[in-house]
Amino acid sequence: MSNLVQKFQEYSDWRKGVVSALEQYRAWIHGSDMADAASDQRIGRLMERLVDDKLSIAFVAEFSRGKSELINAIFFAEYGQRILPSSAGRTTMCPTELLYDDTIPPCIRLLPIETRAEAQSTSDYKGQSHVWTVLPLNINSGDGMLEAFKQVSLTKKVSIEVAKYYGLFDENDPDAALEVDEDGLVEISQWRHAIVNFPHPLLKEGLIIVDTPGLNAIGTEPELTLNLIPNAHAVLFILAADTGVTKSDIDVWRNHIGGGPGRMVVLNKIDSMWDELRTAEEIETQIKRQVATVSHTLALDEKQVFPVSAQKGLVAKINKDAPLLAKSRLPTLEYALSKELIPAKQDIIRAQLASEIAEITNGQQAVISARSRSVVEQMLELKSLRGKNMNVIEHMMKRIDAEKKEFDASLIRMQGTRAVFTKLSTEVYTSLGMDILREEIRKSRESMEKSMFSIGLRDAVKQFFHQVKLNLQTSNKKTDEIFEMMVVMYRKFSTEHGLALSSPMPFSLEKYVKEIDAIEAVYHKQFNTATLLTTPQVVLMHKFFDSVAARVKQSFLQANRDVEAWQKVVMAPLEAQIREHKGQLKNRMQSIQRIHVATDSLEDKIHSFEAMQADVDAQKKALTELEDKLKNALSAELSVLKVAA
Repeated sequence: MSNLVQKFQEYSDWRKGVVSALEQYRAWIHGSDMADAASDQRIGRLMERLVDDKLSIAFVAEFSRGKSELINAIFFAEYGQRILPSSAGRTTMCPTELLYDDTIPPCIRLLPIETRAEAQSTSDYKGQSHVWTVLPLNINSGDGMLEAFKQVSLTKKVSIEVAKYYGLFDENDPDAALEVDEDGLVEISQWRHAIVNFPHPLLKEGLIIVDTPGLNAIGTEPELTLNLIPNAHAVLFILAADTGVTKSDIDVWRNHIGGGPGRMVVLNKIDSMWDELRTAEEIETQIKRQVATVSHTLALDEKQVFPVSAQKGLVAKINKDAPLLAKSRLPTLEYALSKELIPAKQDIIRAQLASEIAEITNGQQAVISARSRSVVEQMLELKSLRGKNMNVIEHMMKRIDAEKKEFDASLIRMQGTRAVFTKLSTEVYTSLGMDILREEIRKSRESMEKSMFSIGLRDAVKQFFHQVKLNLQTSNKKTDEIFEMMVVMYRKFSTEHGLALSSPMPFSLEKYVKEIDAIEAVYHKQFNTATLLTTPQVVLMHKFFDSVAARVKQSFLQANRDVEAWQKVVMAPLEAQIREHKGQLKNRMQSIQRIHVATDSLEDKIHSFEAMQADVDAQKKALTELEDKLKNALSAELSVLKVAA
């Protein structure tokens, strides 16, 4: 088992451990009469996030760099043969995602290239199953799988006009003439996108492998530029050891990948340097020199450049040849991936979960503490009645009744605040709603269609981004108003009725503003360099806007879900304590009334509350133990791995 496979399985086990701890915590809350719809929904969302958590690795390279071979060597060597097609020339013609969805059988879904003629992105089409060509995948046959995978290599020939219409031919490119055959036709991919649904152990645990076509596709397929590559947790940029860094490599690295966490360069085909006429030391010196040149050219630390031989690594794994595997240096790359990628991903998920789990557990602790405090207070009240006459008991009943009336009056006043809360909550969606966004997209497309000049196209897109961010900021101000109102309400109930309430859960849409900024930056980087846009670039600009619209829709959908979830839970701690306080006031009144009419003896009632206190103390202990178990599951570290020999 490679370090990468082992580390990923450990990460999967960690997620399952947190889910198990959350399930136990949730079950106990339900069984202890402490559950409420809001906290139950929050726990459910956390569990869904862990179960649906994905980790994507994108492989990017010019053709003939051994990209598909590297994927075979890292992930599919146990099949004893190549699974992805790997040969001289171009083998991956369209962006290909390898993943697993257990709701559908193993298959390859293929999106026809003709969809590029429509104003929809690949993301839009993912929800339209009827558009895709679906081929079954026989997972019990290596040869059968290889044949099915060859679909991503298929091409077709079309006229220059059709290729231009799809945004796949630029007549102003000095090399464009080389793409045209003697019949005046251009070769293009048969498919726009491929999704391989494959029950590989790692894919079943949430890994997504993104295999990209040659570098020219990075500029022409918006899904890669705006979605798959920027959102990948790791990007492996593959170069050939014998050619080093080409100009197109430099452009793609600087414009679409760049340095940073999870960005690595693989210097493949070092076996081309294994020259029998050179000593091992000379070969090592040559490899080191090439690594230094690559790291300098790409402004990258040498530790992020990994010389390997994917082909020899695959052969070594299949033949169980340990010396050849070590010589291929593949285990070093796998170890670096496992060490850098997976713990970093765990830290991100842990940070996201920790604050929300703390909110939930603090809320439950506040409720159990209020319950405990109320039982103690009632017991002390009853003990104070020992030897007292009926006048004292009547006085106490009046005091509790006054407390209840005062609390009821606060609840009536709270209804007014609730009305304001509902009004502000509705107003959030006047600028955040999906209908508003769809209208902005429609207006922008219309402006782009009407414009005959480059500046008009750019202005239309610029205005779209400006308006989208303005809408987010407007909604953010409304959520700020809601939060400030809730702070006042929490403080009021804490002060007037002794409820143990911390500040309400804060909320911000700022991260979505930053997401839109990032999408805008990618778009402008693609189209801001040229003073005048050529016809093919204009076509491409429209295609990119379709993908921009899809990406912004995804951000707004998630923002809407987050706002809706926050609105449901921001009042939850207050409402839970109000229910608890109301119930305890009622119990206090009933206890005193029973003693007043002599239906219960005072001592029996005191004993009853002592038993109740013991139960609440036991509940508090059990709740604390479950919280500790949950925190331990969340903070657990993945095992330390050793570099494979």
